[in-house]
Amino acid sequence: MPCGEDLVVLCCRTRLGEPCLKTYPLECVDLLKRAKAAFQTGCTTKESFRLAQLEALVRMLGEHECDFVDALGRDLHKVWGKVTALCDQHAVVFPCCSTTLDDCLVVSEPLGVVLIMGTWCSPVLFCLGPLVGAIAAGNCAVISPSEHTSHTAELLHRLVPSYLDSVSGYKITGKIYLELKFDHVFFVGNREEGSRVAQAAARTFTPVTLILGGKNPCYVDQQCDITATAQRIAWARFHNAGQSVVAPDYVLCHVDVKTRLVRALKCCLMQFYGSDPRESRSFGRMVNLEIINRTRDMLWRSGKVAVGGQVIEAEKYIAPTILTEVVETDPIMQHDVFGPVLPVLTVNTLDEAITFINKQEKPLCVYAYSSNSKVISRLMSETSSGSFCSNDSVLQSVMVGLPFGGVGASGMGSYHGRYSFDAFSHRKSCLLRGTRFECVTYLRYPPYEDRNLSLMTWASTLSQKSQGWCQILLVVIQVFCRFSLLCPLSWLHIWPQ
Repeated sequence: MPCGEDLVVLCCRTRLGEPCLKTYPLECVDLLKRAKAAFQTGCTTKESFRLAQLEALVRMLGEHECDFVDALGRDLHKVWGKVTALCDQHAVVFPCCSTTLDDCLVVSEPLGVVLIMGTWCSPVLFCLGPLVGAIAAGNCAVISPSEHTSHTAELLHRLVPSYLDSVSGYKITGKIYLELKFDHVFFVGNREEGSRVAQAAARTFTPVTLILGGKNPCYVDQQCDITATAQRIAWARFHNAGQSVVAPDYVLCHVDVKTRLVRALKCCLMQFYGSDPRESRSFGRMVNLEIINRTRDMLWRSGKVAVGGQVIEAEKYIAPTILTEVVETDPIMQHDVFGPVLPVLTVNTLDEAITFINKQEKPLCVYAYSSNSKVISRLMSETSSGSFCSNDSVLQSVMVGLPFGGVGASGMGSYHGRYSFDAFSHRKSCLLRGTRFECVTYLRYPPYEDRNLSLMTWASTLSQKSQGWCQILLVVIQVFCRFSLLCPLSWLHIWPQ
């Protein structure tokens, strides 16, 4: 390995079947110190090293695809985990690696040692996706998989050292990590946890990228293909048993199409999962009892169940559920929902829908279904969100050519492809000058006399061919004008830009 014992990627360890080992702050400090020492050697900034690491990451995913399928199945009860693994790897991680391989040629300054805190919703995607950008930009990275997906975390702990230059550590919680000084923190999760991450990072002036879940609205216009609309909404909401930060959280449909839409959604659930989704090989389970209990409590205190509603705690099962007669004050509309529950609300006009969306916190995603381009245009321009998608759902979050991130309460910063590279690097401005031509730049030096004005007037008539010198002279003149009473600031407006 190019760096020998140097730390490039630190994978947190989870021991299956055992309580998490307590890791003392001293061990955390030591691991971070080793990561910083690795970065200081400069080996991670070499183009050949970064390319080799990204190629090794792609190889790891390809050679252990079945292992990732198995880990996802055990963590999230995904008997259809192969589909999810393929989507995560081939639709997002592989294209990210391909894109950033080219971006490695871009001159930039890496940030240093970054912390990547994944989420249990997509434990592979949200750990390795941002890791690609961190490596490509020349950083050392500490990855902290969610403790809720222990099998996936264990797999990463086992595989990463075999493919990437790394040193593995014991299970270290995000809370302990946040007490240390990193150069950047990347976090995916809910708003409550994101707020704590941001506050902890602010204490050490650490920049953050936050991808936060929220109430993603989905507007359904009376002018749309109801069958296709229902299929796409049902797939997006009930995929992974509704455990997603990008799924539609609720539907705002025009009152004229409510009955047809609910009927079409019921048909889709029957088509996707059969008469008993509990027996379907295509429907997942909740990640833990805490999530299932919270979702069940909101479900039973909101609206009217149109279909589904069954909860089997012992199996961590919640049936795909559609709620009608939901109002804004219901619990299901007041909190983030990470479960297979879809509330359906009605509005009378597009204006009412836009007003409703804008009353809420800015969501991570806004979805709109309509065959009327003016409706799509208005929703796109008159609402604010991290991303927008018309006549489909979720796809904008996996297209590596588009930046993906939140705004306001749904987060800050973005990543994917080139945008991941930018998120983990710094564009440092550099002016490289010599000491010649002091006869021109001396104008900024006092004492300030009348003759300076005539010299600056002459300088302003220089040809645009000397653009570089014009910029330097502009700075000189600006500095001079701020300290001299001989030349009014308004005179600067004549300077050619």
